[in-house]
Amino acid sequence: MSGFKLQRIGMLMEPEPGNPQEVEGVLNPAAVRGPDGQLYLFPRLVAKGNYSRIGIARVRFNEAGDPVGVERLGIALEPEADYERRPDGGGGCEDPRVTFVEPLQRYVMTYTAFSPRGPRIAIALSEDLFQWQRLGLARFAPCHGIEFDDVDDKDASFFPVTIPNPSGKPELAILHRPLFPGTRPEETASRPESRDLDLDRESIWISYCPMVLEDSGPDRLGPFTSHHRLATPVSPWERLKIGGGTPPILTRHGWLIVYHGVSDLAQPGSEAHQLCYSAGVMVLSKQHPQVIRYRSAEPVLKPELSQERSGTIDNVVFPTGIDCRDDLGLVDRFDVYYGMADNRIGVARMDMPDLLPPGGIADPPDANV
Repeated sequence: MSGFKLQRIGMLMEPEPGNPQEVEGVLNPAAVRGPDGQLYLFPRLVAKGNYSRIGIARVRFNEAGDPVGVERLGIALEPEADYERRPDGGGGCEDPRVTFVEPLQRYVMTYTAFSPRGPRIAIALSEDLFQWQRLGLARFAPCHGIEFDDVDDKDASFFPVTIPNPSGKPELAILHRPLFPGTRPEETASRPESRDLDLDRESIWISYCPMVLEDSGPDRLGPFTSHHRLATPVSPWERLKIGGGTPPILTRHGWLIVYHGVSDLAQPGSEAHQLCYSAGVMVLSKQHPQVIRYRSAEPVLKPELSQERSGTIDNVVFPTGIDCRDDLGLVDRFDVYYGMADNRIGVARMDMPDLLPPGGIADPPDANV
């Protein structure tokens, strides 16, 4: 087998009729196996006024092992903390990713907290997926004059094990995508195709922190004090923006990430800009995850179905959850859960190729520092 390909299995979840918590969409779920071995989704549930909660649902499979539906189990998190709420009564807990972090022996949820300061990365811990303890907002030290704490940040996920920081010391690591002013796709769409990228401010970053503070438990993570710029927009399908997607998962070739890229569907001669969110694959070195071994030159999944092309936001596939199908004895098979037009949830399947395909691109040499 050659190449990375995603084959759609189908739509898995959509707003439940008559449920006010889901009236504006069900989308962008985390996916993780629980202590019982079953697969749980944590979808973003959007009520009127873009008020978002994080739900919990158990995935149902058919006899062939394909996901075919869900059993709703309630709410995992809803806006309660001050960093999740706004004075006008709005707010949100959005777009979670969940990873079982082995050194902590806890499930770690990263999610977007939508407060008066704007979207920020929040962290919560759980031992069983049903009871969650908030740790607050992730804290970042400056990097070469870049103040991560003072800008919007999204699309975060943890590595499941410690990895070497830029100095070679094993630490916890998080992927994230700061949204500096001028780097949102709505803003970059107005720039010429030949625009110069700001490598520091238009990239996915890896940041690191010690496992725990001295004399403390896993409920107190220190600030992220080491940073490495990982990837910046390169291909036409991600020209306007790239960002994280599924949490990193270890495969035979290295750390697999299914990430998102944004391009412009504007027609020649038109001043209107219609955005298109697609999914690509990135493989990072197992020993040194700062090194990109492979990266999609073309998307592995782009909006094609009617549910992906029309919805709350048109032309969106947005990967956020991944499940290794070793429960079927298939360690090279992965199911990817993704948002469809910011309104529904779909699932697609990817089988890992025997060899990394030739021709996969990485960032320009001057972008890898």
